[in-house]
Amino acid sequence: MSTSLSTNRVSAWEWMQTTLLAVNLTWTTLCLGGYRPETMVVTGALTCALVAVHLLSNAFAATPRAHPAGWWLLPFLIYAAANAHWITPVRWLGWRDWMGWAQLVTVFWVVLNGVRSSAPRRALFVVQIGLGVVAVALACYQHFVRPDWLMLGRLQVDQFLSRASGCFGIPNSLAALLLLLIPVSGALALRAGASTATRLVWGALGAFLGFGLVLTISRGAWLGLALALIAWPLASSRWSWRQRIGAAMAVLALMVALVAGLFVASASVRDRLIIFARDSGEITRPIMWRAAWRLWREQPAVGSGAGSYNVLFEKYRPEQFVNEPQWAHNDYLNTLSDYGAIGFVLFFGAVAGIIWQCVRHRRTPINDEGDWLDAPATRAALIVGLAAFGLQLFVDFHFKIPALAMVFGTLAALVVQRSWSHRFPAAQGAFLVRVFAVIGVAAVLVFAVSFVVPHFRTEALRYRSRQTIDRLANAPASPEAYRTALIRVRADLAAAVALDSSNAQAWADAAYADSLWAHVEPRETMPLGKRSEAAANRALALSTVAGEFWIRRGVARDMQNRWLEAGEDFAYSLELTPQTALAWYYYGYHLSLNPHQRDLADAAVNFCLRLDPENGPGLALRQHLAISAKAP
Repeated sequence: MSTSLSTNRVSAWEWMQTTLLAVNLTWTTLCLGGYRPETMVVTGALTCALVAVHLLSNAFAATPRAHPAGWWLLPFLIYAAANAHWITPVRWLGWRDWMGWAQLVTVFWVVLNGVRSSAPRRALFVVQIGLGVVAVALACYQHFVRPDWLMLGRLQVDQFLSRASGCFGIPNSLAALLLLLIPVSGALALRAGASTATRLVWGALGAFLGFGLVLTISRGAWLGLALALIAWPLASSRWSWRQRIGAAMAVLALMVALVAGLFVASASVRDRLIIFARDSGEITRPIMWRAAWRLWREQPAVGSGAGSYNVLFEKYRPEQFVNEPQWAHNDYLNTLSDYGAIGFVLFFGAVAGIIWQCVRHRRTPINDEGDWLDAPATRAALIVGLAAFGLQLFVDFHFKIPALAMVFGTLAALVVQRSWSHRFPAAQGAFLVRVFAVIGVAAVLVFAVSFVVPHFRTEALRYRSRQTIDRLANAPASPEAYRTALIRVRADLAAAVALDSSNAQAWADAAYADSLWAHVEPRETMPLGKRSEAAANRALALSTVAGEFWIRRGVARDMQNRWLEAGEDFAYSLELTPQTALAWYYYGYHLSLNPHQRDLADAAVNFCLRLDPENGPGLALRQHLAISAKAP
């Protein structure tokens, strides 16, 4: 047996790492997968604590060790940090994206090197199975009781009301979690030597998780799982090719039968599949994919910059496409677009290299010491789940959801540490290792306090404030309610920019809030315009590629009766966002302030409504212009 796997007694350090990770996984998964920034304040702090404990465990270990697979991913993290600092035009978004990647690599590294004994490994696995069960139970509640229910008191958007998302906001995210767990649950139910009770328990769990996957009605997840299960027997070296093809065809026939049964039994499934066939696949995703490809073609080596996709998508937004993509809905293309060929190769090339090393070592004998996670069929099923997850990445953004990235990193590490066995050399320079470990702990704690927590606290304040502003814009409020809401918004945004002055969007939102306060205190319009312009200038000093930032300064200058200068800002915003209805609305409103530009204002509003016929502000402005034209 490899010395890397020998364990006489599980150390307290190992249990501490396991517990911290289990708590972090549970917290992040049950809080909408970590999508909201207030969740990430805690998640980021727990991840930093996990790194600190891991470093301390090495400082006090008799033989500090690091599996080579972990090192393979560090060059990408270094490059991504350089990209976020020097290349991206949206640095505050770039660092947030980098922290997502860092968390994935951190979890993979810690589990790979710090959770190697059988009992902690099983505990981590059981925690993830438990999270899957809880997620499906919540999905059942959504499907059968309250379709609009979401965690944290939120409501589901209309487009997902017929599909269950469990503890996530998006059904496809729940499907991704279940892809990682269903194959291994099935393998444990069929494991040789298992008792009847064990088979029944794992079989019931697998069936329950599978039912949850059905409730998501996630076509990409179903297809990814089907392809992975079909490839499973084809990759088996124990069977002849006739047996492999026969098994693959049997799996294919079973998948077709299951989908046919769901098509007949479920109206929601039937509608989704009919729409898929009618549209010959996808309509919206290819739009986002083409934009990512074009952005990459502009800077093929280094990409458009970490976290820049959503902002720069506006350059290639087609007419009447009103969705905000956020990401490219394809993690491979998104990585290529943001980080270029260099980043793509550094990450996915490293992943491919790790897979190759695992394949090379697949015949290494392993004494599993009774650990059912080390049974060949169990490990193969984990690989199937990881492969299905990887296939779904072609149509989704699961690496951008913190909980999914952490679960993926955990299970990948469990597979790699037992597939790529590594014999660690005897300790050399142990004193220096301990010194560097202690220095590393101090650095991680400083990083957490000075960067991670302030970054996400700032974004949490900003995110909450912007949601309030958007609600005020979309739903009429009484003057008193409007005033009260804006008082809190302005206070939160002032706290946000004081906490992290590098968040350009927070400065832009502060400018927005100041301009709205002029509706409450119209006599203060001029000084509020100056204050709003100062905030907009801070945003533009940090980034000039966001059309909204120019709009905010244009509005602020209009408030100061600087009409010509404001016009330049609105014109530049239209250069950056030529197909965005809201940009044309603001331009139309700006033109309407000058009686001599009424025809141009009408044309701008009409184009706004051509891009988005249901744009509320545009409809209101057109009505206002029509009434003004009739006035004597």
